[in-house]
Amino acid sequence: MGKLSQKFNDHFFTLLVYICALSLPFLLVFAALELVMHCLPSAAQFGISFIFNRDWNPVAGRFGALPFLYGTAMSSGISLTLASFLGLGTALFLTEFSPQWIQKPLIMLLQIMSAVPSVVWGLWAMFELIPWLQKYVVPFLKQNLGFLPFFQGDFYGVSMFSGCLIITIMILPIMISIAIEMIRSVPSLYKEAVFALGSTQWESVKIGILPFIKKGLFGAAILGLGRAIGEAMAVTMVIGNKPEISLSLLSPAYTLSSVLANEFAESTSKLHVSALYEIALLLGGITIVVNILAQILIHGLEPLDFSKLFGKERTKENST
Repeated sequence: MGKLSQKFNDHFFTLLVYICALSLPFLLVFAALELVMHCLPSAAQFGISFIFNRDWNPVAGRFGALPFLYGTAMSSGISLTLASFLGLGTALFLTEFSPQWIQKPLIMLLQIMSAVPSVVWGLWAMFELIPWLQKYVVPFLKQNLGFLPFFQGDFYGVSMFSGCLIITIMILPIMISIAIEMIRSVPSLYKEAVFALGSTQWESVKIGILPFIKKGLFGAAILGLGRAIGEAMAVTMVIGNKPEISLSLLSPAYTLSSVLANEFAESTSKLHVSALYEIALLLGGITIVVNILAQILIHGLEPLDFSKLFGKERTKENST
């Protein structure tokens, strides 16, 4: 009886583990099928023109996703560019330049930033960030860079510019954390060899670190892009929610995630609901593809095998 009971428990535990593992792809497939089924009326009426149409008018029954795709691409691209430079610089400071006593407090601050809810960042942006932009930043940009189409027009606070900055702040912790891990994965022997050649601190970073981690940093950037694309609540509060395409960063805009958060509960017709489901399907598909690409790049990073390298060199020396 004891052996039968043990064998039964073993089989039951194995079955339970299999069920837990298989439930994840099942949930993903189920969610995808639900989205596809609900977006069929919109897809049947508008077809491929839904993606390229820029008119979004629920009252007239005209729906096009182009303004939201444009707003998502612009806000994600700009915030990713800003976060990449800030994240890499912060990671290099924490790993290569900062004194030991300041590393732990800054890393704890990063963990706190990543735990702050999206709605809190949105409230902070509305009452603190936007007034600061109106008073100091935007007048400076319009005075010095007003000849560019990106900084023309009136600034009323809620805008593409405000949305890009809040997304940058929200994706910084994950990008800094990944960059730190990438830098720490560089073998110390490699950096010491660069220093032994008489390199400066900057040259050691340029020659001994960046070439080794560039593939992983690109993967981290794409992972941050996936996070930026999916941000909803904070972006909805500060981006302006206006379905228009404008080169000016000072104008209001709309994103895929913010239109879902803003209009789904107030949808006026079945066609409106179906169009929102189609936008959700687009957003989900883009996010999945971006995250898969990021995981491939990050986990595909292989460290150099210095033992084999130096072993071959020694073999050549001995043979000569």
